[in-house]
Amino acid sequence: MAMKVPEIAPIFWIAKLCTTGFGESFSDYVFFNDYIGQHLAMLMGLGLLLVCLTVQITTTKYIPWVYWLAVTSVSIFGTMSADFLNKDLGMPLYVSTLMLAAVQIAVFAAWYATQRTLDVHSINNRLQELFYWLTVLCTFALGTAAGDFAAVTLGLGTLASSFVFLGIILVPAAGYRWFRLNEVLAFWFAYTITRPLGASVADWLSVPAPYGDGLQLGTGPISLLLGILLAGVIAIIGSQHRRSNPSKAAPLEATAQNR
Repeated sequence: MAMKVPEIAPIFWIAKLCTTGFGESFSDYVFFNDYIGQHLAMLMGLGLLLVCLTVQITTTKYIPWVYWLAVTSVSIFGTMSADFLNKDLGMPLYVSTLMLAAVQIAVFAAWYATQRTLDVHSINNRLQELFYWLTVLCTFALGTAAGDFAAVTLGLGTLASSFVFLGIILVPAAGYRWFRLNEVLAFWFAYTITRPLGASVADWLSVPAPYGDGLQLGTGPISLLLGILLAGVIAIIGSQHRRSNPSKAAPLEATAQNR
């Protein structure tokens, strides 16, 4: 099975933060839209998720726009899932945060017990790929709940929460860089924290009055802005991928001309 996840480079983290910010603002725009309703929004998010993941899983190689569209769909539905627990089921944010953390730990445990690794670059069968995407979904749902818990329950607000999560995400970076922290642990630690970090920034920019405590620019405009930014980052990733994986057609044509 060919490698179907990208290399972990700076552009990867930029794209990941863009998906978290866009997923948060767009999910809020749809989920809290009076014309759509929360239940229909959940169904739409689930449908998008299933379509994007089906395309990603059935591909035979890493295709940047397919992969990042799948991550974006997970971001949207993961946000909706956490909001559903809190808004529709009335689950306190600390309860949903702890529950989703337990679910993520359980997924990690099952993944390691059956495959003996959590390294994303060791994925070489369909079961590992399914574990990977289930883990990604858990990180988005957990990150949403944790971000709201920090901003609302702890009363930090979205701006202070952004700085708190920015500080937290530096822990695995410093641990890996200077203290020999296991690279797989560092990756998943940072991957999980990017969700509340990006979401807190997006909420600070977008959430309207009387619910927001930031710039209150609106979830619609910020969704559009972050969507354009995300599309641009994916285009850059796609261009880099094409340059690093040139078509085999050129060497074949050169061989034919030499003959």
